[in-house]
Amino acid sequence: MKMKPLYLGLILTSLFSVSAHAEKPNILFIFSDDQVYESIGAHGLTDIDTPNLDRLVNQGTSFSKAYNMGAWGGAVCVASRSCLNTGVFLWRAQAAVKQVGAGERKSWSQLMADQGYETYMTGKWHVGGISVPKVFDHAGTVRAGMPKQKPAGYNRPKDEADYESGWKPWDPAQGGFWEGGTHWSEVLADESIGFIETAADKETPFFMYLAFNAPHDPRQAPKEYVDRYPLERIQVPKNFVPQYEDQGAKGVPIIRDEKLMPFPRTEFAVKVNRQEYYASITHMDAQIGRILDALEASGKADNTWIIFSSDHGLSVGHHGLVGKQNMYEDGMCAPFIVCGPGVPSGKKLDTPIYIQDAMATALDIAGEVPEGIDYKSVLPLLDGSASQSYDAMYGAYMGTQRMIMKDGWKIIAYPQLKKIKLFNIDKDPLEMNDLSGNPEYAAKLSEMTRLLEAQMDALGDPMTSLAAADYPEVKIQKGGH
Repeated sequence: MKMKPLYLGLILTSLFSVSAHAEKPNILFIFSDDQVYESIGAHGLTDIDTPNLDRLVNQGTSFSKAYNMGAWGGAVCVASRSCLNTGVFLWRAQAAVKQVGAGERKSWSQLMADQGYETYMTGKWHVGGISVPKVFDHAGTVRAGMPKQKPAGYNRPKDEADYESGWKPWDPAQGGFWEGGTHWSEVLADESIGFIETAADKETPFFMYLAFNAPHDPRQAPKEYVDRYPLERIQVPKNFVPQYEDQGAKGVPIIRDEKLMPFPRTEFAVKVNRQEYYASITHMDAQIGRILDALEASGKADNTWIIFSSDHGLSVGHHGLVGKQNMYEDGMCAPFIVCGPGVPSGKKLDTPIYIQDAMATALDIAGEVPEGIDYKSVLPLLDGSASQSYDAMYGAYMGTQRMIMKDGWKIIAYPQLKKIKLFNIDKDPLEMNDLSGNPEYAAKLSEMTRLLEAQMDALGDPMTSLAAADYPEVKIQKGGH
């Protein structure tokens, strides 16, 4: 762990580090799937009920600009979780996963075990090539990927009549999250509470990796949660359009996620999809509340750090898009909350970070971030000893999209379309005003383009000639979910 400034003195010595004689804190990592930053009620951006996530926001520090770096294939969550569990940046993560599977590299959980932690995992894994039983001490129900979506769950709702007669999120006959008889979010909470209860009387610190599938589609929840969001409560995003102009094989792909909602998009379809999205999140939030209550009852809460995040964002109507296979803020920016001893309460930081910084942060809390971890601990940002972790934020999706963001400016590049968009995120957070064609910003566009190219080379992006020679093992895959 990096040294903290002397003026922080004994406070941070006792709160942000663990001496050889101190009791190591427990670490609880809670991870959702497809959850955008604005979907936590305390952020004040969306009318949604999340009392337990709000609880964490009020108790700890939240980050408004936590990003996933992108994906080499359609299933963005696979790349995100591969980076998260190996600690390496996007274009080296495939090789790193293979190294973990072969025993040549240690996963996040194995590194925690090396520092004296008893490790536990339940929920969505989706990191092919790494066996959960081999890298965690204990495991509950491990979900390989998304719940099964039935054909009736796609291309809906076309109109009010189609909705009345069609797929319903609370219907157990539709399977998905209801497969097995109990909603998967409830199964995860039940299993997590069981582990916390068994750990209550143990002195060994625990590391829990709790990965909800929610609110990934099929966005299912009990009817009482859906009923909390009548359509008149749901707002259509201000940047909604019926059809995104750069959607297609060379831009934002029309793959599985985008087929959930009819083309062209309608305000009614967006409202229904967002209704079900919000209901799924509020239902998950209730399960998180049960876990937090169990932690309190165990007597372990005062010595437990909690990190909450998601593997990426989700559009659900922004820009006329549905999924996360894009470089816009709503598709890339996820929640990130840290609670723990000494963490400032109710503080919000707009310092850009990657969601995979959760791994480095947990290792830092445990005592040491080993060599070979690309991502950064957020502890220096929390204690004020650092003002930023990265000079610029990079994003990529397969061979069709690239992104760079720095100092409030952002470009989205579509290499196959030979098109670049420029946004001032500080003044235009909804990314509605493309400045790339404005001569006033020609110098900024050129500057950001050069920065993106340099970052692509530095990160081993396989779309650059330099990177292609250095990283032949990287394969850009097709399809996914």
